Amino acid sequence: MPLEIIRNDITKMDVDAIVNAANESLLGGGGVDEMIHRAAGVELLEECRTLGGCSVGQAKLTRGYKLKARYVIHTVGPRYVDGKHGEKALLESCYRRSLELADKNGFQSVAFPLISSGIYGYPKDEALRVAIDVIGEFLFSHEMTVYVVIFDKASYKIGTKLFDDIKEFIDDNYVEENRILRRNAAYASAAPQCPKQTLEAEACFDEAISPSLDDRLKDLDESFSEMLLRMIDERGMTDAECYKKANVDRKHFSKIRSDVNYRPSKQTAIAFAISLELSLEETEDLLKKAGFALSHSNKFDIIIEFFITNGNYNIYEINEALFAFDQSLLGA
Repeated sequence: MPLEIIRNDITKMDVDAIVNAANESLLGGGGVDEMIHRAAGVELLEECRTLGGCSVGQAKLTRGYKLKARYVIHTVGPRYVDGKHGEKALLESCYRRSLELADKNGFQSVAFPLISSGIYGYPKDEALRVAIDVIGEFLFSHEMTVYVVIFDKASYKIGTKLFDDIKEFIDDNYVEENRILRRNAAYASAAPQCPKQTLEAEACFDEAISPSLDDRLKDLDESFSEMLLRMIDERGMTDAECYKKANVDRKHFSKIRSDVNYRPSKQTAIAFAISLELSLEETEDLLKKAGFALSHSNKFDIIIEFFITNGNYNIYEINEALFAFDQSLLGA
């Protein structure tokens, strides 16, 4: 997928370039900077000595030497004071200048740390939001795979209110007893239509809600890819607008367009539902075409339902939440 949040050691990323959260001297420091210099070897420091430092919010390029990454983009993040000293604009500039440098050099994959969120004190949830917003904006007009690399769970944090709201929504819906009560209530409503009670009531209910073979065959009239392409046209979207909002790359989308029998993963199918801003009912219909459904016995599904019912179709914010709750991310 074009933008992915992953838990890893950034020095082990096999990409065209990793981004180093450096200081203005570019001669090494603490945290991520120290890790990258140690992994790359002394040659990296020797090249950095020739660059004459770097201003806050700007970026410079070196080779990667002993790293798996071919290059290192060095950028200097702001020190956080109180959020009223231009910190956000400078942090945004770090991401933009780094991405522009990657694009200028033809890089196809870049991995970022959460810049300024360590010893420079930028609040982690705010630093993450800046990263996701700037990278997301860039990817809407560029083809590139970008990773936000989180070293450990403690260094990752979404907004407290969002986290609490999602947790409360999960607690209200992810309860086995609730599912049993709903099913029992459904059986009770179906039972009076049956000639007998007890076991026959359940059999009658299952027959009432189960579609006939004819209905199932009719449901095959339109495949997932056909339904998706029709919905894109109905909403007046271009292919690029749709697959970029779905966090899906162009090559993957071309497979969908060229194969009427294409079968997506559940994450990819939901990603397109988010891109098209479908209602919960419309999302269920699209998922059925791929052989999936949403369930209250699945935390991933409940989180998706939370965002759809709240009208939030920002796929990057959804993926932030999914990552925070240790769930698979949306995209391909």
